[in-house]
This record gives sequence, C-alpha cells and structure tokens, in this order.
Amino acid sequence: MILTVLRVELTKVFSKWRTIIGFLVIAVIVPVVIVAMKVEGMRFFQYSTQALQDAFTFTGNLMNGYTISYIILGMLYIHVPFLTTLVAGDILAGEATAGTYRVLLTRPVSRFSVVTAKWMASMVYANLLVLLMAILSIVIGLLVLGTGELLVVRSQIVILAQDDIIWRLASAYAFAALSMSTVAAIAFLFSSLVENAIGPIMTTMGIIIVLTILSSIDTPLFDPLRNVAFTSHMIGWRLLFDPIVDWTRVSNSAMILAGHIAVCFGATLFIMKRKDILT
Repeated sequence: MILTVLRVELTKVFSKWRTIIGFLVIAVIVPVVIVAMKVEGMRFFQYSTQALQDAFTFTGNLMNGYTISYIILGMLYIHVPFLTTLVAGDILAGEATAGTYRVLLTRPVSRFSVVTAKWMASMVYANLLVLLMAILSIVIGLLVLGTGELLVVRSQIVILAQDDIIWRLASAYAFAALSMSTVAAIAFLFSSLVENAIGPIMTTMGIIIVLTILSSIDTPLFDPLRNVAFTSHMIGWRLLFDPIVDWTRVSNSAMILAGHIAVCFGATLFIMKRKDILT
C-alpha cells in the first residue's frame, strides 16, 4: 500500500516546477564551477595555498577532477539545503494551501501510509539532488581536469594518493545525502504545522543559520549545543579525508543525524494522526 501511495507522491513531486528547479540549478552550477576552475584553477590554487608557498613546493596536477569534487562537496551546505526545503517544506503544507487535506486524509489509505509516502518522497528528492551533484562533479571534473592527487588543506596538510580517493569521495557524498535527508526531515516536520510552504522553508533555513553561528562560537557555554545540533554533524564528511579516518566520530555524527530524522518523522506522524480535518 505504501509503495503505491509513494508512486503517486513521486509523480506529484516531480510534476512541479520547484522540483525541477533544484536539479536545473545543480546541473548548471556544477559545470560552470568546473569550467571556471579549468580557466582560473591554478590562480585559485595559488591563492588558497599562498601561506604555504614559502615552505612547500607543489608539483603535479593538484587542481584535478578529484579536487574540484571535494570543493563542490564543500559548497553543498550552502546551496542544497535551500533546494531541499523547496520540496520537503511544501509537500504537506501544499496540501493545506490547495485545500486538499480533507480529501487526502479521508481516503481509504491510512494516514500512516500517506505521511510515510510523503516523507519517503522527500527523502528520495533530497538524495537524488546529492547523487546528481556527485555524478556531475566527479565525471565532468575528471573529463575536464583529469586525475591527480587530492590536496586537503585544513588544520593540517593532507595529500591523498589517487587510489585512496574514490572510496573517500563516495563515502563523503553518501554522508552528505544523510545530511540533506536531515534537512528534509526538519522541513517536513514544519510543513505539517502550517498551511503555507514559505513558513517551513524560511524556518528550516533560519534554524540552520542560527545553529551554525552558535556552534561556531568557541566557548564552553555552547559545547552541549554543538554535541547535539545537526548542523555540527553535517560537516562530518570532512573526517573522511583525514589520513586515518576516525570511524567512531563518523559513526557518531551519522547516528545523531539519523536520530534527528527519526524524531522529526515520528513527530510529524503524531501531528498528522491528530490533525483535525474538519476545519
């Protein structure tokens, strides 16, 4: 039953322009960034490593397809959350706006099946966005910029060999998909509370901005917040590019994100089961 409802919901989701917009944005941004790096890549590389130029000599094709895939993945947390909320924030609120809640929730299909199918449709959309970004960045990046080692400059300099990169990128994009699923789940929850899609979209993005700012303030006062805030764990993919991956920390961040998804889904299901459809 749920799979049947899911097919209907996916058809509804992918028939809307706001859904297509997300894929179009990624399909345009990724090639543009890659071409820009093809033209100005070395200048960008020299600027980002200028503090290291006196101490190190860099050789080889370091501005390659793997590097650009890593850079694009870092851009993910700026653009994709908003694209994700466009659909997840509308999928329930849109029914209220259109006045179709009464018809939707009084059908023979149970409310559990309807909510679960809509939640699954939101997850599918969020994961497809990340999958498209991964495919475009890696495939086009390698075709345009070629292969080479991956240079990661953070608190330490890490140079990863070519045969040690693909599994890290694949794992990182999979982690990013989990992160975007968390954003979708939060927007989905807020979508059940209001009757206009603008509210869930703006509320979710506002929460992301506020938690990101508070988590970045280096003070013990916000340590408890950093430990539980989903925004602190969304960047857990960076751990996958350490010389030796700390799988304990990666697993901990993944479980916290999965916990947020489960709580949001459970809360949405509770709200929708108790929703008064007579008003």
